[in-house]
Parts: sequence; structure tokens; C-alpha cells
Amino acid sequence: MEQNDFFIPEEDKLRDECGVCGIFLKSKADERLSAKLSYYALNSLQHRGQDSAGIAVSDGESVRVHKAMGVVSEAFDAQTLDSLLGHIALSHVRYATAGSRSIENAQPMVQSSKLGTIAVAHNGQLVNYEQLKELLDDSGCTFNSTSDTEVIVKLIARSYKKGLERALSDTIQMIKGSFALCVMTEKSLIAARDPNGIRPLCLGKLDDGWIVASESCAIDAVNAQFVRDIRPGEIVIINEDGVLSFEFGERTSKRTCVFEYVYFARPDSVIDGIAVQEARYALGAQLARESAVNADVVVGVPDSGLGAAIGYSKESGIPFAMGIVKNKYIGRTFIAPTQKEREDMVFVKLNAVPCDIRKKRVIIIDDSIVRGTTSRRLVQILRRAGASEVHFRISSPAVRFPCYFGINTPTRNELISATHSSEEIREMIGADSLAFLSADGLMEACRSCNSERFGFCRGCFSGEYPISVPATHEGGGENV
Repeated sequence: MEQNDFFIPEEDKLRDECGVCGIFLKSKADERLSAKLSYYALNSLQHRGQDSAGIAVSDGESVRVHKAMGVVSEAFDAQTLDSLLGHIALSHVRYATAGSRSIENAQPMVQSSKLGTIAVAHNGQLVNYEQLKELLDDSGCTFNSTSDTEVIVKLIARSYKKGLERALSDTIQMIKGSFALCVMTEKSLIAARDPNGIRPLCLGKLDDGWIVASESCAIDAVNAQFVRDIRPGEIVIINEDGVLSFEFGERTSKRTCVFEYVYFARPDSVIDGIAVQEARYALGAQLARESAVNADVVVGVPDSGLGAAIGYSKESGIPFAMGIVKNKYIGRTFIAPTQKEREDMVFVKLNAVPCDIRKKRVIIIDDSIVRGTTSRRLVQILRRAGASEVHFRISSPAVRFPCYFGINTPTRNELISATHSSEEIREMIGADSLAFLSADGLMEACRSCNSERFGFCRGCFSGEYPISVPATHEGGGENV
């Protein structure tokens, strides 16, 4: 049996594919500190990727890297962390698509040359990966992975003789798609965000240096102070001289991935001025205004549906109940080789609280429906616990299109909402009613949390993307 046959999805969910972090410390007194801080930060970003983890460090002269498969606690032990000596660190967690789980695709990726060493960690997706790879192939480059991050590393290395700033600018002008990018050299830490700001990236201040990370929760995890989000189209260079910021290319409108607020980000994070949990409360409240139904309790699917369920409960006046508990100790490598067993794993991972459910009309809130398998099992779980009615509510619009910007999305024909109406889906999952949040309601809820007027990437709902995608793309892009 192939290794991938032993992997099952945690839930029937879309998956963000990476989390990045960089640490720059001014003092070199404790050379173990940057790696240890990276370890804490990566643990706080674990929700963004659970298949591999890596940390690269620089002591100003040389770069060391350790990468391993598994979650952060499996990839690193005390001895390994103690061996990573340096005052600059670059780290990464990764979620892989099927067929791409290998140490070769783990990050950070490191490229050494006579001009110096470059390490890159990347969250996002390049839509022109194939063209750039072909260009590099023709110039004699060889590749060890199937990750588009390796293309970024080699593009920077190819221009490095022009100087770091020029190499970064040249590379960023060439790559198209989404990227929250962290780069480390022997003496510098660099952060860059794509011109649309699709994937999140922020800056924090340590007592003795700086941190950049995918989410503000990682800044909190190392007891640093949040400073600001990296702006779309901005490059930030941190070195012994301080922090240098400059913009590349023409300024474009911000298009943050709206699914960061719906599901991906940790609820204690703040992204582009919007508190994630506040957004989820607002999504639930808007959902209650749009699709009210008589019921006795509101239940959220742990963990992603809890914030929206609380918002729905407050707006509707219907009591919130725990209703469903999640077994957090079932790993992604739990053996379930057949599709039927994979689907039945929902019964192991989630279970109803009968005293909350029995003889009650239940509204269950989840963030999305992808294939529908988990939703069907959840309805079965609630009915088995004695629910008299089950009304399914989704705190986002129907997902009908794949993502090309760093989310592991099934192909369009695997997305249940792309091929079935809401009524057909309701019948398939066995609910008494089903309603999705409207597209206008989604925007209204998110914008109510921040007075700054900016846009969002909603391509998975509308099929309209902030960047043109190749016509040959039919499913979610290759992971990064």
C-alpha cells in the first residue's frame, strides 16, 4: 500500500497550505533563542499546515536548516533546537496535497552559491509556475521538488549578483499569483507580500529584534508586540541597520482571501485590521438575519463553526449549546484505507452531546460545505442523539470554484455546490433545511468589522479572481 493511502483528511474541508515566520534578533548572546522562538511561533501556526515543518538559522556567516515530516512537536526535539545556532531564523509549516508529501517539498528551501546562501519560506501559489520552471530549465537549472517555492529560490539566486534588493525586486516582478514570502540570507531577513495581499503577513517587535509571521497569533506566542500588517506590494528588509521598507510595482487594491476570516485563521488573530473572531460573530449574525428558522438550540461544528454559531445565537435569541464535541487526539495518519472508512472517521472525530440535542430542533452552523460527506455524517450524529429537527446553516456562500492562490481545493466537479442545487444538497445530507450566507452578506459582515474599505478575494465563490489564471487550470493548484 502506498504511503498516501494511510492519510485521511481531518475533515471534509478546504485546507490552507502553509504558515511562515521569520525572527531577527539584534543580540548574538544567546544563539539558541531564535530557533526556540521560531518553535513557539510555529506551534501557534500549526493549524495552517500539519504535514511538515522546518527551521533555518543564520549566525551571520553560515546557514543551518532542519526539516522533517509531521507536526512541529514531531519535527523538533530539544537536541535539534539546541543545534540550530544563529540570531536570524526562518521557519515554515506545510499542508500537502495528495501525492506531494515528501521531505523534498518541505520548507524553508535553501540555495547556496559563491555569492551567498538564500533560504525561502512561502505561503501562496504561483499561477505562472510552469512557465517560470520551463525558463529556468532552459537555463540549466535542476529541481529537487514539485514546489513552486523552489522556483522563487532559484530566481532570487540567479539575480543575487545584482544585490539583494534588486534580486528581490526582479523576482517579485516575475512571479504572478499569491505570496506571503519570507527570505533569509546570512545577514538579513526579508518579508514580501503580493500586490493583492491575498495571503496574510504581519510584522511584530521583539524586545531585542523583529518577527514577521503569517498571523498575529504567532507574534503573541513569542510575547512580541504587533506592529502592523505587511502592505500588499511591500518588501521589508530587516538587518543590523534596522528596518527598510519599499514598494515594488504599481499599487493595487487589497484583496485579502476572505476564507481567512471564514475558516483558515486562528480566532485570536487579527488580519488586515479585522479581528478574526469578531468577523465570525458578524458572519453568524448576518446568517441569522438572512435565514432565520424556529429552533431550540444553535450548535457550532468545532472548531471552525463555533464563532459563527455564537453570532447566530446572539442575533436570533436562540440559546447556544455545545452540542458536538471533537476528539482532538485522532491524527491525520490514522489508518483508514477505504473511502467508506474515511467518511466514517467523522463518527470517531465528532460526537453529539445528547443532553444538548435530545428532542430539540437544532440549528447546526459550519463554515462551508466542500464535498458534503462531513455534513451528511453530522446530520446523522445529531439525529442519532435524538434531535427532532436538524437545520444546516453555512457561514459563507456556496464554494463552486477552485482556488489557485494557496488553498488545497478539490477540482470543480468534486465541489458539491458546483454540480448540485441547495435543495439537492439538503436532500443528500439529510437536513430539514439548508441555507448558505449570501455573497453580499459575507461582504457586509466582514466590512462591518473594519472601517477601512478594501476588497477581498472571493474566487472560490464567484469564479472571479483578482489575477487571471491559466485556462488549463482545472483544480486546486499544486501546493507550496
